[in-house]
Amino acid sequence: MNVLWPWLLLAGLGAFHGLNPAMGWLFAVALGLHRQSAAAVVGAVPAIALGHAASVGLVVGAVVMAGLFVDPTLVRTATGAVLVGWAVWHYLFGHRQRVRVGMTTGLAGLALWSFLMATAHGAGLMVLPALTPICLAASPLAAAGGGSTAAMLAAVAVHTGAMLCAMGLTALAVYRFVGLGILRSAWVNVDAVWSAVLLLTGAMLILW
Repeated sequence: MNVLWPWLLLAGLGAFHGLNPAMGWLFAVALGLHRQSAAAVVGAVPAIALGHAASVGLVVGAVVMAGLFVDPTLVRTATGAVLVGWAVWHYLFGHRQRVRVGMTTGLAGLALWSFLMATAHGAGLMVLPALTPICLAASPLAAAGGGSTAAMLAAVAVHTGAMLCAMGLTALAVYRFVGLGILRSAWVNVDAVWSAVLLLTGAMLILW
């Protein structure tokens, strides 16, 4: 179970990211409604997931590389402090910084939008508690080979796959059956939830 839990956490965070409308399913539904096509919804989801994966992979790769040359404990503590600060900033000012993309954008523009949104929301930093035991379990010298890179790629793939499934199912369900009217009656403050998760993740990294 000690080996399995980081992968389960990665998949769970992927599903959480996929369910967050700010990560893209709301845009996919809006795009489908604008073009009056379910195919537009289905086509938008992989592009959004690709941009998200690029953002997460960039952050995770930077932290893993730092862990190869710096004491992993120091890397975890510094990353936790950044996450706590990011959570406070996102809660106070994040709603003012929105990346806007028009309904006529192509898949490349959609992937770029997703990359920017995931980066601005700290999605890559959020998965670090699960990535740390997977990618930095060995000593810096032992991890200097390809094992850490392979583990990082596999972890990003698991996270993105879970996000892709959650986002795709949510987008299609809203487009086909639920409708956007549910946002008026069953809306929750996702920004507040996201900030709380960022804060909890940062605390975990600092205190772990």
